[in-house]
Amino acid sequence: MKNSTILLVIDKDSSLTTLAQKLETIRATPAHAAIVIIAKMPVFSYYAVGVEPFGTPDISPEWQQEVTAIKAALHAKEDEVQTLLQQHDLSGDVSTIAAEPAAIADHIARRAMLSDMAWIDEGLRASDTLFREALYGVLFQSPVGVLLNDQKGDVLPHSKRVFVAWNTQLQSARAIHQALPLLRQADEVVIGTFDPVMTEFREGEDPGVDAAKWLTHHGCNVTVKQYPTGGQRVGDCILARAKESGADLVVMGSYGHSRTREAIFGGTTRTLVEQTDQAVFLAH
Repeated sequence: MKNSTILLVIDKDSSLTTLAQKLETIRATPAHAAIVIIAKMPVFSYYAVGVEPFGTPDISPEWQQEVTAIKAALHAKEDEVQTLLQQHDLSGDVSTIAAEPAAIADHIARRAMLSDMAWIDEGLRASDTLFREALYGVLFQSPVGVLLNDQKGDVLPHSKRVFVAWNTQLQSARAIHQALPLLRQADEVVIGTFDPVMTEFREGEDPGVDAAKWLTHHGCNVTVKQYPTGGQRVGDCILARAKESGADLVVMGSYGHSRTREAIFGGTTRTLVEQTDQAVFLAH
């Protein structure tokens, strides 16, 4: 991750203490921090009952006051973050985004396009909308992966053991490509496959070995393990086997099914996104 650009997404209420820990991790890497502070703007409401054509609608003063307060809070947070950057002697830049929820993903994606990795602050989980849109912006509209649940920044500089949830789908291949800098600096990489289909035209006669061979060419110390799910959800199995192997990071391809299907019926990605105990690196 040396000399990379890490997009760090926070909101106006994010903890400065937690942010300081992450900035110190980025400084030690060393990398450039591209910090984006986001806020959800209230939906613009106006009333135009009985207004003549080309007349002026009546804009709610409460809406204007709320917008002013949000912008003031963003500017105050920006000043605090700039001060933190100076205190940690860190190369970085700070920008703010105040937009309606539907536009947040687009704004985040534009920032992520010129970054090497995104890191979403855990504080955004307090607002499900902000967290979801920031995550979707990175995964579906940018070429990079996203790191979740690494609150203290322990994973980024050096992982002792990384668990890669592997299958032959494109999302899995993209995940290990985008996580390669993290995998190369780990002490050990465990490639786990779940209920693999051991045929030549599906996952090979020995699933996971081909991916392990490729990673060893990059200097990774790799172990391959194959697990049955026993009728359990794959997401739960991944978390259980990662914990069992002592992994401090899980790398996985995300959204093999559509977002709508995962939202209604659940799925492996949803399971790993909603949990907060295990650090996860996701790519789509």
